[in-house]
Amino acid sequence: MSLAQTGEAIARQTAPARPRRNRQKHTTILWLAALGLIAIIGIAAPLVPESWHAVNPAARGLAPSLAHPMGTDLLGRDMAACTLAALGRSIWVGFFSAALSTLIALAIGLAASLDRRADRLLGGVTELALGLPHFVLLILVCYAAGGGTTGVILAVSLTHWPRLSRVLRHEAQTVLTSDYVMISRALGRSPGWIARRHLVPHLLPQLASGFVLIFPHAILHEAGLSFIGLGLEPHLPSIGMMLAESLRGLMAGKWWIAAGPGLALMLVALCFERLGERLRKAADPRAVDIA
Repeated sequence: MSLAQTGEAIARQTAPARPRRNRQKHTTILWLAALGLIAIIGIAAPLVPESWHAVNPAARGLAPSLAHPMGTDLLGRDMAACTLAALGRSIWVGFFSAALSTLIALAIGLAASLDRRADRLLGGVTELALGLPHFVLLILVCYAAGGGTTGVILAVSLTHWPRLSRVLRHEAQTVLTSDYVMISRALGRSPGWIARRHLVPHLLPQLASGFVLIFPHAILHEAGLSFIGLGLEPHLPSIGMMLAESLRGLMAGKWWIAAGPGLALMLVALCFERLGERLRKAADPRAVDIA
């Protein structure tokens, strides 16, 4: 085969890869733009005036229109304003829950990887937490914590760390077998020093992807707890409570009362899940492309 033919063969093999990379890049930019819009909603939602979603008996159950793009509920409240306020609160609850759960997973993963006795103990606790019914455990923790915003954050945080901690423990044990960690131990470095200088920097990609992947679960479980009456306080806007209140409207044929909050919740969860998968694949090139 001549040099020109070899070059043409290589060009044919590499040609399809470039459009695929460009498509993946454009898709990632699209999801990042959606994430930026969600962040804006989370920041702007607390600034929405209460008059926008105040009770108005004269406008009960109105269908979507120019005055009310998402219609009104059975109390006459504007569904767009209520959804915006509730979505912003769900985003903040999901952020704090995911952050706390990620910190718990990091602490357990590091402790289990640096000490054999702690590894056996925490490994058993992790497997026990994974074996329990997830939503039942979520309800029990939330009920024990007294419900409300604090109860939801504690419940979600204390039930979403096991899978991430197991991943971090595996990655940390892989790093601990490397040559530079062996040299650090030979030089008399403490386990805390090794964790700060070697383990934590190596685990940052897994932490970032784990945080983003926990986020949609936190939002959905907050909505689920609010739906059954164990979530946020009744006077605070919540997607779960809006969906619970929409059941009567659905029986009366007012579909928009549930459609708006439900679609908004689904889109937010989908954006974070897709972005988390992108980050997970970036941290692990062997991961399968799900696009």
